[in-house]
Amino acid sequence: MRALLQRVSRANVKIDGQTISEIGKGLLILLGVGHQDGEEQVRFLAEKVANLRIFEDQQGKTNLSIQDVKGEVIVVSQFTLYADSRKGRRPSFTDAAVPEVAEPLVNQFVELLRGHGIPTQTGQFGTHMLVEIHNDGPVTIWLEK
Repeated sequence: MRALLQRVSRANVKIDGQTISEIGKGLLILLGVGHQDGEEQVRFLAEKVANLRIFEDQQGKTNLSIQDVKGEVIVVSQFTLYADSRKGRRPSFTDAAVPEVAEPLVNQFVELLRGHGIPTQTGQFGTHMLVEIHNDGPVTIWLEK
């Protein structure tokens, strides 16, 4: 499982011009599920995200977690995080989980974040979305389990 975290001052997700998710300060998480991922990977990444100290304290040091700053999260499923472009000109996505496997794991990840008390919204699985990100810092973190 792969997660690309972007610390944001605000972010939103639109489908067909309609906003379906919108947050202020927090994280936009692009989440990819591999074909061998399961509950262990979901739990590990949700715990890591909930407690990762990537927000600045009063001294400007990254000592605070999303929970500490009472931030919000948008999770967007993105199978393209498993793109393999080492050969040819078109990426292969054979390492990405099929939708029937990936969608429940994405939903479990979201529920685990909510279980930590983090307000969490989502994109819409398997749908073309327009994601607007106001990256704060910029701070972008890659996590993998």
